[in-house]
Amino acid sequence: MTVRAGTGYDVHRLEAGRRFVLGGVEIPFERGLAGHSDGDALTHAVVDALFGACGLPDIGRRFPPGDPRYRDASIVDLLGQAVTLAQAAGWQPLSLDSTVVCERPRLAPYVDEMRRVLAEQLGLPVEAVNVKAKTNEGLDAVGRGEAVAAHAIILVGPRRERQAE
Repeated sequence: MTVRAGTGYDVHRLEAGRRFVLGGVEIPFERGLAGHSDGDALTHAVVDALFGACGLPDIGRRFPPGDPRYRDASIVDLLGQAVTLAQAAGWQPLSLDSTVVCERPRLAPYVDEMRRVLAEQLGLPVEAVNVKAKTNEGLDAVGRGEAVAAHAIILVGPRRERQAE
């Protein structure tokens, strides 16, 4: 079976007056992630990884940040659209590994829910989705608590046709 990999990366500044959403999960915090959509850096990285694995244009070309249709949009909903585009191109997700880098808030209590939400959108069992949380040890904008970054790698394989029931 042919397997392809794609990587994704995203970073968003933290900003007062915004919701803090990662992996489709809203996390209580005094600041949120800036962005045209909901600023969910983790899911943005996942979408870019999926598009890369499938040889599709990147997230900025498919869901342009200047397009009013995507203003404050849930990127998790757009992940569902991205999976549909991947399937139309003949691919399906097989597994996801991701890392979120931020100083605060602590993400450990929310990781299982992020895995569940992402797995559901990708059409995968939760065991095939991993989310890790790391700090940047006080280095750079992420380490100073000014931003959150996320990395993702996704594997895709040829789309299987649905079995006749």
